[in-house]
Amino acid sequence: MAKLNSYRSSGRARKGAVTSFGSRTDVGCVREQNEDSLVVQPPLFVVADGMGGHAAGEVASEICVKTISECAPDRVDAEELGEAVEQANRDIINAALEGEGREGMGTTCTAAMLEANRLVIAQVGDSRAYLLHGGKLTQLTRDHSLMANMIEAGQITPEEARLHPSRSVITRALGNDPTMTPDLYEINVEDGDRLLLCSDGLTAMVEDSQIESIMNRVADPQRCATHLVNEAIAAGGLDNVTVIVADAEGARTVKRRRTALRTRVTIVFVLLLLVAIIAGAAWGGYTYLHNTAYLAKNDAGMVAVYRGVPGDVLGFTYSELVENTDVPVADLSPSAAMRISEGMRVSSVDEAMALVDSYREELAQAKASSSSTASTSGSSAASGGASSEGAVATR
Repeated sequence: MAKLNSYRSSGRARKGAVTSFGSRTDVGCVREQNEDSLVVQPPLFVVADGMGGHAAGEVASEICVKTISECAPDRVDAEELGEAVEQANRDIINAALEGEGREGMGTTCTAAMLEANRLVIAQVGDSRAYLLHGGKLTQLTRDHSLMANMIEAGQITPEEARLHPSRSVITRALGNDPTMTPDLYEINVEDGDRLLLCSDGLTAMVEDSQIESIMNRVADPQRCATHLVNEAIAAGGLDNVTVIVADAEGARTVKRRRTALRTRVTIVFVLLLLVAIIAGAAWGGYTYLHNTAYLAKNDAGMVAVYRGVPGDVLGFTYSELVENTDVPVADLSPSAAMRISEGMRVSSVDEAMALVDSYREELAQAKASSSSTASTSGSSAASGGASSEGAVATR
């Protein structure tokens, strides 16, 4: 039964350079409940392995990660991270005194902050921090445990310690001693280095060489964390197992990412600008074509009014017949007739209709003038004939 992200802070945002990370925690195959807790809040990462039984261990580990999440600095600082761990120790002790959990409950704690080329760790207990550098896995922290003391004293080998009946006895933990202080580590890391935080549920079941192989082989940090937990469960899963994997991004990687981000932003801006220009041009073109008009000669020889422009634009026709008028093109002045036959452009349909009206008036006036002239000529001819007859009669 997996307990993914037992505690993940939703408090204030932190500014970290680590963007690739993964985590998983699992109850294992033997324990009834998961007493491990973790924080994944870049650049802060914390693993806590609770102890005390009857839910007390879970209470202690939860208090631990909650306090550290709230008290840890926003930027990498070993002293301030250590102070956050000390505050977690006091909070666990006070909680037991107030009846939360139980007296004697405690937890291990390995807290790390990873940003650019800097890594700091504050550690109490036997939850470990490893660094994969150049393909080689190195344990960064020292276990506060009976087995670690015996190995350093030459009383037992690491292989024998894995099977020793007292392998779970730790010599320092949060929740017991108000004056407890964590071990602090400050380490320079490089691009491509990989940080591993884990409870002893992993290291007791999977050898370091196998952990190293998996961390080298599985590139994605989330898949890597899941693979490590699955290996511990496949080996027996005798304890809760929690794993955090985070990839370091040094100054060069961060600079490269920022440059790439700026480039993408610039490209997006240029594309949006081009889209806006094209859209504006299209809208302007549509507005112009929709509002402009022209006069042309239709098949019947009459003036026709069109919306749009005559001919083709880029191979497309942008015109729409508005009206076939009753004005004959042939009756107009030669210059007007020629312009209309070629397609006479005007600024709007209203202007085109006004021109048609003016042509009608001109033709009507010309017709009236022609009729008046014809009538005058007829009267003059009749008058001249009568005078001649009178003159003849007189003679």
